[in-house]
Amino acid sequence: MKTDRRNFLKMTGLAGLTFASGDLKSMAGEIKSRNITDLPQRSVQLQKSHVQHFNMSGFAAPKLETVRVGFIGLGGRGPAHVQTLRRIQGVEIKALCDLRSEKAEKVRKSLENSPHKPEVYAGGENEWKKLCERNDIDLVYVITPWYMHADMAIYAMEHGKHVATEVPVAGSLEECWKLVETAERTRKHCMMMENYVYGINELVTLNMARQGFFGEMVHGDCAYIDNKMHNNYNTKGYWDMWWLKIYANRKGNIYPTHGVGHICQLMDVNRGDRLDYLVSLESNDFQMAAKSKELAEKNELFKPFVGKDYRGNMNTTLIKTTKGRSIMLQHDGTSPRLHNCINGVYGTKGSSLQYPNPLRISKEDGAWVSQKECDSLVEKYTPNIYKKVGEITKNSGHGGGDLMEDWHLIDCLRNGLPLDQDVYDAAAWSSIIPLSEWSVNNRSGAIDVPDFTAGEWKKNKPNMDIELKNGGGNTNLL
Repeated sequence: MKTDRRNFLKMTGLAGLTFASGDLKSMAGEIKSRNITDLPQRSVQLQKSHVQHFNMSGFAAPKLETVRVGFIGLGGRGPAHVQTLRRIQGVEIKALCDLRSEKAEKVRKSLENSPHKPEVYAGGENEWKKLCERNDIDLVYVITPWYMHADMAIYAMEHGKHVATEVPVAGSLEECWKLVETAERTRKHCMMMENYVYGINELVTLNMARQGFFGEMVHGDCAYIDNKMHNNYNTKGYWDMWWLKIYANRKGNIYPTHGVGHICQLMDVNRGDRLDYLVSLESNDFQMAAKSKELAEKNELFKPFVGKDYRGNMNTTLIKTTKGRSIMLQHDGTSPRLHNCINGVYGTKGSSLQYPNPLRISKEDGAWVSQKECDSLVEKYTPNIYKKVGEITKNSGHGGGDLMEDWHLIDCLRNGLPLDQDVYDAAAWSSIIPLSEWSVNNRSGAIDVPDFTAGEWKKNKPNMDIELKNGGGNTNLL
């Protein structure tokens, strides 16, 4: 189906926004609270105004024998992606970009004894646009602060590039819809690199769900709980203290995808079911305001962070799906707690619980099976994607997820196959940020989750070919 792009932008109110402006200061607007009181009404308007150009679910782009890659953002996660891609057959790293010249140069030097000879773009706020405008790049990695992801991804797609972006992909509903509109119109992939779905336990339980072990899926418990206080207050850590600014200015679940991604895949969200509505409740902040005040007495750098209405320690968001399933999603990056994603999976015939480790599995009697039987079930349901590269990738970052996600992305592009996650997943999972913020600011009121698939969720087939049934798997790790 076709629509006039100018009319779409005018009707949705996107025409006046600063998408793909190249101005990092304008992008920083997403740091500020999006406490739009009429967000439910705006959301309805945005959805009604969207006419699907092309269904990107199951989309397979033409094969690329060699995937030519450019990287935007070389702070924390960027260099890790560069080092994993250099290990993958059929990749040519063409360009590196960071606002800080020393960061880009450090990564370039790390590639000196490799076949990769990338050009460096650094030192100016618009250098990333020059990278996107090159005609010898197929795929752009966007690994900047997340409030920049949407603008950069949109600009890259507009210039004929597939996009792989770190999580989340957007911070507002307007950005989510613009990403969907751009991907559909340009027919370019926009994959959010949610690495937490590639762990061995996540892959095993996904395979179990698809083969009916759990019966009908009923509920999922998920979270991203990890103490980030040291990271957020480290003056030599995140560029421009951007994460601390997020905590100081926004409410709700500001980092939902590590938790909700796996559960959405288990429930076939956007492929037979979809997220319907949510409510979100948040505790008060019990630490960050006090910490900022304490540090500001010793270091002037922290004075702008004094007196802010910080996001609460714990956010709990409850989501209902169209098929009546429920999801409990939590986020706490402040309290002194151990890393925990929960990953509780509950069906009519069985369940599993990943955290705290080790993985536990139950059958219909509700009791955890013995460790011996659990190990046997893991072996039985380990999918082919892990059998192919799992032993090689498991020592990479995040339990092997970093290398596996990069490997399978490149493998799919080289074989002309659909990707593991599409733009609808990116939009739906990221939309929890503004939706949960509105709910928290409105006494945990309910708010609908947009249908970014324009109704196609009823017909879309499951993605993430963990058994490699569609082909591929022939890209070597070097």
